[in-house]
Amino acid sequence: MVLMWHHGSPQTGALLEPVVAAAAERDIRVLSYGRPGYGGSTRSPERDVASAAADAAHVADAFGVDRFVVVGASGGGPHALACAALLPDRVTAAVCFAAIAPPTDEFDWYAGMVSPGGLRAARVGRAARERFADTEEFDPTSFTDTDWEALRGPWSALGADAGQAGQEGTDGLVDDDVAFAKPWGFDPATITAPVLIAHGSQDRVVPPAHAEWLATRLPHAQTWIRPEDGHVSILRAYPEALDWLR
Repeated sequence: MVLMWHHGSPQTGALLEPVVAAAAERDIRVLSYGRPGYGGSTRSPERDVASAAADAAHVADAFGVDRFVVVGASGGGPHALACAALLPDRVTAAVCFAAIAPPTDEFDWYAGMVSPGGLRAARVGRAARERFADTEEFDPTSFTDTDWEALRGPWSALGADAGQAGQEGTDGLVDDDVAFAKPWGFDPATITAPVLIAHGSQDRVVPPAHAEWLATRLPHAQTWIRPEDGHVSILRAYPEALDWLR
């Protein structure tokens, strides 16, 4: 089995030790790449979420991989769904951890977010999101105690990689938020592959209402809502998700 990892926002796309280790234990090969604007990848300011499908196809082709599963964490979740929707003959299953839903008026998209400023600016437009980036600061209360525990422990590589991505600039993050806040370029309801939606009830970055909305739109969805987890600690379910994929 080949797994393509879709990284969060911001990350560099580098392979993370806990992602690879749990996969190796299950004889799963992992591919990962930096989205445009991250990790030295050329920026593509006009990209939408759907653009990830063509990028993923090119990466898979470069490694001689025909069929694969996709896993996306946080900002990677929508991009994993894009691959499932637009590469139906190649993507056999998908897992999304703490994924945001498409912009909609069917529920309060921002409710429960500690820091919705970036997404609010992105819905106004790219210029507004870029201005916001000039003064943007991370609010540590966005993460729960279990999130911080995960970042100090098994998922410390994710925190280090996010720090590296932040030092490289805000282009990728700005383009991600703009892509999330406008039409995605595909309808999740068209996804025919099985999809696992894993989300923490305590998530303060992407509240669980997003997972609940996605679950109602995906034809073959299974949902794991974990009551003790937040935005990062939901990744504690990653090994179990690999077993689900297998």
